[in-house]
Amino acid sequence: MWVVVCYDVNTETKAGRRRLRRVAQACKNYGQRVQKSVFECQVNEMKFEDLRRKLLREIDKALDNLRFYRLTEPRENHVETHGLTRTIFFDEEPLIV
Repeated sequence: MWVVVCYDVNTETKAGRRRLRRVAQACKNYGQRVQKSVFECQVNEMKFEDLRRKLLREIDKALDNLRFYRLTEPRENHVETHGLTRTIFFDEEPLIV
């Protein structure tokens, strides 16, 4: 399934900046950044729950905002992009690191 993860982390303090780095790193481990605080993740239900738990442990619910959007498949029928975009389909393209 495709999930869009969006977050807004309060970075006014050192702790907030640390939370932001941790949230971004957790998202990078599951998907690809499509905007500064937006990631598209192609995950199964188990990986989604793992990502969700990790992010909920990182954010401060009194200061931050975290959203998950499940995309209806097929993704191509429901996502419209304009401008500079590069989507990597991990199950279709070889991943070279």
